[in-house]
Amino acid sequence: MLILLACLLVPASVLTVWVHDNVLDTNRFVATVAPLATDPAIQDTAVQRVGEAVDMRRNSQEFTEDVADWMRAQGLPPKAADTVEGLAPQLDSALDRAVRKVAAHIVHSEQFAAVWTGANRAAHTAVVDALTGKRHGPVGVEGDTVVLNVGPAVDRVRHQLMSAGFPSAAGIPDINQKLILFHSDQLDTIRRSARLLDLAGNWLPLLTFTLGGTGVLLAHRRRRALARAALGAAAASLLLVLALVVGRRYYLDHVPPSVLSRAAASAIFDTVVHFLRVTVVTVLVLCLVVALGAYLAGPGRLPRAVRGTAEHAADTAARWGAAHGMRTGRAGTWTADHRRGLTIGALLVPVGVFALGNHPTVLTVVFLVLILLAALAVIALLAATGRTGGAGRGRLKG
Repeated sequence: MLILLACLLVPASVLTVWVHDNVLDTNRFVATVAPLATDPAIQDTAVQRVGEAVDMRRNSQEFTEDVADWMRAQGLPPKAADTVEGLAPQLDSALDRAVRKVAAHIVHSEQFAAVWTGANRAAHTAVVDALTGKRHGPVGVEGDTVVLNVGPAVDRVRHQLMSAGFPSAAGIPDINQKLILFHSDQLDTIRRSARLLDLAGNWLPLLTFTLGGTGVLLAHRRRRALARAALGAAAASLLLVLALVVGRRYYLDHVPPSVLSRAAASAIFDTVVHFLRVTVVTVLVLCLVVALGAYLAGPGRLPRAVRGTAEHAADTAARWGAAHGMRTGRAGTWTADHRRGLTIGALLVPVGVFALGNHPTVLTVVFLVLILLAALAVIALLAATGRTGGAGRGRLKG
């Protein structure tokens, strides 16, 4: 029951690690969302939102009407005044093209990346507040939607237009145009879940490991229990992977195209959950490695064959070394006498490194496995030289 409970807590533990180490960590959060500033879909959406925010049509209509009224007051032909007044749509089109061009220039430049990164860094506290239900700062919650204010980008477009020879852009007011980050009818549920994970803190992964470890230690057949616990945790991790796939599809299907394009929505979702995917895949690979190790330590025909081949290779290498005058002396004999304890120690070292490591990945697991195999090979070789030396001394004494 302890092992089963630990396996069921694995997905929640992974989510807790993701929330604490990514959502609540400013540097990692900014590093996570920074690539979005150069994503083509996000850039296109930003250009569209900035263009909508910097709407100068009302100004152009007023300008042409003022000129036409002045012409009529001066006694000029009414037809000429009507012609000038009718230029408003053409002027609107010209202004729109100018705004889009300036907006595209800014969004595709390093300026927008700096604005994006700075806004997200400043808004990190607001993101956390959005998940916990508070509302202030550039990021906030509006009904079922999490939004980011693109006002800083609008302000830069206004200054660029003024520098490009459009003094009327000075009349553009400060605008809080919103860029949709997330929209879902289940936002309240998500926020409650986030608060629950936040309250869980860092103790949930430790609790999960303690329950699983205690279950294995209390089991009658510990090796088999360890293998089953690892496979159960791997299955739970796989379920979380499937949940991410389903969640991604649900998210994309429920974002209206008028709010956010599918490409932009995909980029946002994939970027935000990137480290969650890395963590769950890492746990899955680690569990499979532990299950394989427990199996290879068992009494089956294949495990015995693998271990026998390794021992034979170590004995062959030891005899070759002895024949060429290479001896390990007391170190080999001591290793042969204490091989079990050394093997357990070699197994505990990578476990401790992984547990204390900073955001381990699949490459971390592979590296630790290679180091462990190398350590076990050295132990086996030293033990083999100890046995060879001991056998040689026995034959000499006889």
